[in-house]
Amino acid sequence: MTLTVILLVAFSIVLDVIGQLCFKLGLDRLPELEGGFRLNAFWGQVFNAPLLWAGIGAYALEFFVWLEALSRAPLSLLFPAGALAYCGVVLAGKVVLGETVSRRRWLATLVITAGVMLVCAGHA
Repeated sequence: MTLTVILLVAFSIVLDVIGQLCFKLGLDRLPELEGGFRLNAFWGQVFNAPLLWAGIGAYALEFFVWLEALSRAPLSLLFPAGALAYCGVVLAGKVVLGETVSRRRWLATLVITAGVMLVCAGHA
């Protein structure tokens, strides 16, 4: 794997994590709707939520970064490497959102990371 591909995958992972954080923070900051859930009012709130738009923007940019990575390396290498985004989201959930992460979830995150390392080591 070339340095360019590594950087593209890393940038894609960072954008994915940022997108997920923006979605979570944006939805958490929406005001409660009076009288229960009303779809029209909900969508009005969603379209006026800057953090949700930032998440969409991060995903749009990630789409083009991912296409560039796909043009340079095999999917069978990139897709497992992209799984590191799951690890990034768990870490960001803990650090940024203050979520509780169990030992089992940390262990699963470590297993994902080890699996990615095994896949990528064969292409070094």
